[in-house]
Amino acid sequence: MGEPKTGFVFEPAPHAPGWHTWNLADDSRFNGQTLGSTLVRLEELPGGKQCLRLRMNAERRHSNVMDAVHGGVTLALIDVSLFAGFRFLLDGDAAGAVTLDLSTQFIGAGKIGQPMDAVVEVLRETRRLVFLRGIVEQDDTMVAAFSGTIRKPSAS
Repeated sequence: MGEPKTGFVFEPAPHAPGWHTWNLADDSRFNGQTLGSTLVRLEELPGGKQCLRLRMNAERRHSNVMDAVHGGVTLALIDVSLFAGFRFLLDGDAAGAVTLDLSTQFIGAGKIGQPMDAVVEVLRETRRLVFLRGIVEQDDTMVAAFSGTIRKPSAS
């Protein structure tokens, strides 16, 4: 068996024009096993600030007993979006960063069979920390709002 893959596969998504893949090269790890395949794209917020949109496809395997997206899956999408936002909005080393805190307000239920997006923006960056916030939405329906802090990788 060869060296385990730890990087990300980031390339234009052939089935989704304007989007790129954002998947771990080793899909047996958490991101791939929990969320499945994800897509990213940069967008502009009102006022010209950039944000990142991370998309997953909500499937039956993501459901709870009420046939809605399980809250744990929504939290996983949010957590991954913090790192994708750090990577794409600040060109940071997302692979070496860690979540320090995450605050989430669940506002509605995610629906199975529809794409679910986390839209994240950077609020502030310091030498060691990145403060982010965002929303999770499906079409025009808000599922959750969140804010989180990640710590940048330590210099080795």
